[in-house]
This record gives sequence, structure tokens and C-alpha cells, in this order.
Amino acid sequence: MRLKNPRATRPPGLRTLAARLARQGGGGNAGPALAVRAARASVDRVRRAMDLAVSRSPQSLFLRELVAQPAAMGALCASSPRLAQRMASWVDPAAPGLVVELGGGTGVITAALLARGVAPQRLVVVEQSAALAAHLARRFPQVHVVHGDAAELPRLAESPAWPRGEGGAPLAVRCIVSGLPLLSIPLPVRQRILHAGAQVLAPGGRLLQFTYAMRGPSLWQAAGLVGQARERVLANLPPARIDVLGHQAR
Repeated sequence: MRLKNPRATRPPGLRTLAARLARQGGGGNAGPALAVRAARASVDRVRRAMDLAVSRSPQSLFLRELVAQPAAMGALCASSPRLAQRMASWVDPAAPGLVVELGGGTGVITAALLARGVAPQRLVVVEQSAALAAHLARRFPQVHVVHGDAAELPRLAESPAWPRGEGGAPLAVRCIVSGLPLLSIPLPVRQRILHAGAQVLAPGGRLLQFTYAMRGPSLWQAAGLVGQARERVLANLPPARIDVLGHQAR
């Protein structure tokens, strides 16, 4: 039995498609030009369809932002649902005040916090990437999504968009859940973020940070917070560690 030539199964290229269209157009000087334009238009339609499909994929959005700003995005892989679930398990959904997530990304941890029982009206997600912030706002319309820098957290907490109580005062930050890649952030910016988070965290509050550094103290301890507990999540890729911190008891 003779096998078919594998080249015969390949899709026609742009020139081949243009030639076919030219023959179908009846020849003439205008035929080839019209055929080329038609072929290019067809290719453009396919590309637009592919771009639309990619734009609707959170994973593709994360990868595009990773290429655009690698230092801000951190790990090549977004947080796994397992890591997000373990982070959320340290949050008390019944505690008064706000839960603030730093670095919402594509919303893996945000979804886990909502599944944990955190009311969307009490959840604030701070995301520096405009594209990711817009994605989060569409995905979680009831959550307060703030397009801003975590280093400016005290200023953001005073802005009119911040959730406020009945008296008009900004609600206290009871818990901070950080997905920021602190180790890959330049030291001056990192220090501002650490001190900003420690400043807005209410007394008795809790701060959660995951890191891929499996050993050593938490970077948040440089801002005066003290470690309370830690958990390893080996099922994440790469394996991660969750640090639980708070203010020094008085």
C-alpha cells in the first residue's frame, strides 16, 4: 500500500491561496491583486479570532503580563488552587474589618477567599497591572478592586473609593493576604511595601504571605511584624511556604 505524500496534507500557504483565488477570478491584471488582498483579509480574520480567544484566557493574560513586567509578576506559574485554598484557610471570614489582598493576579486567591466565606463587600484587591485589575473587576464585580501600588497602601486606604463604615471612616484592615513576589521586587520598593502593609494592619490583625523560599525568616519581620505560624504547601508548583504574621503583642 502506498502512503500519501505528507506534503499534500499541509494547508495552503498565502501564495498558494492567492493563486487559487486568482484562477477563480477569471484572470486579468486585477485578479492576482484582488486575490492577495482577499487572502490577507482571511489571515487577518483568523488572527483576530485567535487574539480574542487568548484575551479571554486568564492564564494567557498572566503570561502576557509576565513578559511585560517580569519583576512585578514573579513566578512563571500563577498560584495554584491548592495554595490559594490553604492561604484562605488562615482567614477568619467572621472577623470584623476588611480583608485586603495584595497582588490579585488572575483571581485564584480572590476566588478562594470568597469560597472561604469572606463577604465580597469586605474584600479589597490591590493590583498594580491595569490589565489584571480590569480582569478582576469583570470577574468579581462585587469585590472592591483597586488599581494601585501596594507601596501606597496607606494613601489608598484614605481614598474615597476605599470601603467606609457608617461614620464615614475607612474600615480597619483586619487581614492582609499577600501574593506579591517580594523576593523579585527591588529593595527600595519592597521596603515601602513592607512598611505600608505593617502600617495599615490593625492591632490584632493577621498578615499572610506565601513565598517560594522554604527557609529563613519572613521579609515582613523587617517591618516589625512577628511570625505566628507557617505552613508548607508541597503540592504547589514550585513548592511554597505560607507565613502568618501579626503585630507584637503588648
